[in-house]
Amino acid sequence: MAIQREGRRVYVRGSIIVDNVVEITQQGIALFDEDGLVVDLGEVTEVDSSVISMLFEWLRMAHARNQQLYFVNLPENLSSLVQLYSVADFIPLDTNIVK
Repeated sequence: MAIQREGRRVYVRGSIIVDNVVEITQQGIALFDEDGLVVDLGEVTEVDSSVISMLFEWLRMAHARNQQLYFVNLPENLSSLVQLYSVADFIPLDTNIVK
């Protein structure tokens, strides 16, 4: 698992599961220091339902800081969870931004 920021894009790589979701959540929050950042999830390999809570925590923290976050390149397994939990309307996806 790795998370890093390059310019206005935050890359998340590897698995996001219950064993590491707290660490990834905290690392992400530390990187969210300006408005309009794009979180690229294209290299996330494995997820469980804890990833949904991570996305919402990131959004909650961004909102508290008057910032917008956008998510791009959701892998199929994450997209499936978003649909399963009916939270697609609450996850800001920017389909105009590509890899």
